[in-house]
Amino acid sequence: MKQRQMSFQQYRNLDLFLFCIMLAVSETLIVVAGRKWFPGQLYTASVTAAVTAIVMMRWNGWAGIHAMAGGLIFCLAGGGTGRQFLIYMIGNEAALGALLLLRLCGKNRIREEKLMTLLFALSVQLLMQLGRGAVALVFGASVKTCWNFFTTDALSDVFTMVIVWIASRLDGVFEDQKSYLLRVHEQMEREKGGF
Repeated sequence: MKQRQMSFQQYRNLDLFLFCIMLAVSETLIVVAGRKWFPGQLYTASVTAAVTAIVMMRWNGWAGIHAMAGGLIFCLAGGGTGRQFLIYMIGNEAALGALLLLRLCGKNRIREEKLMTLLFALSVQLLMQLGRGAVALVFGASVKTCWNFFTTDALSDVFTMVIVWIASRLDGVFEDQKSYLLRVHEQMEREKGGF
């Protein structure tokens, strides 16, 4: 019986979809739990930057989908206003600036060197916060309010670095997927050939 193989595009689409599902479930749980268990806290936590960083390593600019989806989910779960939806969804797209870091340093170096992994993860998070602040400023928010995007989301900085560091230690998770699939294919060919 002939097995049907998945095309690279189908694999990418399925992978992006699964990461969106993981993002939606985890972000919703964190927001709802935070509001229920810590209702008066000013601090927030989010996995959006971590998921965006992992997807960026895997698929480059496709991570913009997850950055925007994370903002949407955060606002939906938290009952955000129309302005908040725009601030988070558009602001999160600033994380795509980290693509420059991937190009300048190289994906392998960022994946293999622990310090580079942590700096990349933090840059994705900080760019998101900067983007939100910039969009809020455009909508007339004060500089102090914009600064709050950094201070109230400081816990997410740590979350992002830890999650991305863990992902970088798992085979194939924090890796360009074209390179990963080629590596796995070559390994399977060597095993077939008895080398």
